[in-house]
Amino acid sequence: MGTPSKHVIANLSGGWAVKNAGAARATRVFRTQEEAIAYGRDSARSAQAALYVHAPDGRIVHKSSFAATPLPTQARRK
Repeated sequence: MGTPSKHVIANLSGGWAVKNAGAARATRVFRTQEEAIAYGRDSARSAQAALYVHAPDGRIVHKSSFAATPLPTQARRK
């Protein structure tokens, strides 16, 4: 199972929504993208998830990760 993710997307009825990956409905809807990003960031941090911010056309324009385990790194050679 991969890291859970949250997405800030344009809402079809206007405004911006925060939605869990794979969910049919938005968690919450906001008037501005900035409000949605702030809520999404807090929610992703609490869930140790990734946050994807989408442009109005659906393109991903920013990604943040709040996963509990960092990405693996290569061991240093002595």
